[in-house]
Amino acid sequence: MNVSNRPIGVPGKRGRMAERLEDLPNVGQETAGDLRLLGIEHPLDLYGRDPLAMYRQLEILTGARQDPCVLDVFIALTRLAAGDPPKPWWHYTAERKQRYGELHPEARKRR
Repeated sequence: MNVSNRPIGVPGKRGRMAERLEDLPNVGQETAGDLRLLGIEHPLDLYGRDPLAMYRQLEILTGARQDPCVLDVFIALTRLAAGDPPKPWWHYTAERKQRYGELHPEARKRR
């Protein structure tokens, strides 16, 4: 990653730059805990991250299948860190479905 292109801050809630993960839009205590589990300690750590890789790594680390909406949140956060305006996580649901398709096709077969 080229740090010269790295942003100087990530917009947080209430129009201020985020200092903590919990200051980011779409992030509560549980999501902040998931991000920390992934080694993300500060909002700037999201810059340059791959949301699908984060999602898959979280599944490995927790040993549990994650809700696809978690990927929507990760897309929203990585886009925010890259300089896009803040958007609610559900803004990315249609894009996630189109780009990544069924994340757990084996689950459909069991139904």
